[in-house]
Amino acid sequence: MRMQQFYIACHVISHSGQKAVKVETLTELEDKVREEVGKVQDPETGQSFAEMQMITTVKEDEPGVVRVEFIPTSPFCPIAFKLATDIKTAAQAVEGVKKVRVYCRGHMMEQQINEMTNK
Repeated sequence: MRMQQFYIACHVISHSGQKAVKVETLTELEDKVREEVGKVQDPETGQSFAEMQMITTVKEDEPGVVRVEFIPTSPFCPIAFKLATDIKTAAQAVEGVKKVRVYCRGHMMEQQINEMTNK
């Protein structure tokens, strides 16, 4: 029997000065998508997105509908649109994915990138 590796996302929540940790376990599809988009290579550095920790969110919003958020290497990254397209292509290749929404965060043109990527 093959063991499935799952990533756990932890969020620190502050309520009146006290901190609590919210733990979310990724679904099997989220895990597969995270693994696949993590393999995408940054053409400028030759490193994978997983190595560079560029993927911040992978969430199955509806069955088969996955949202992936990433932060490019700089707010002025000249290839951020290409990176978004590469992420979308990689995520779409995962069995069980019906639709992918990719969101760039922290880029000076993130609105335009997100609109074009998710048409």
